[in-house]
Amino acid sequence: MSAPLIPARLRKLIGGIGIMVFLAAWIWAFTSLYDYLPNNRAVHLIYFVVAGMGWGLPLMPLMSWMGKADKPIGR
Repeated sequence: MSAPLIPARLRKLIGGIGIMVFLAAWIWAFTSLYDYLPNNRAVHLIYFVVAGMGWGLPLMPLMSWMGKADKPIGR
């Protein structure tokens, strides 16, 4: 027996809210941790590259789930 299907519009709404919550937590965490960094330009560069680009990888499964098409009725 398969799980009930969630319509694409509802998946996108849930995913959109999930992305907003995740990004708010991500920004809060990285801005809070910044105060503990040593005063070094190289460390800051690496930190901001990770902070700026690292949020996408954890969200990939959610974005993939959001983009799934609805299955046709009757199959």
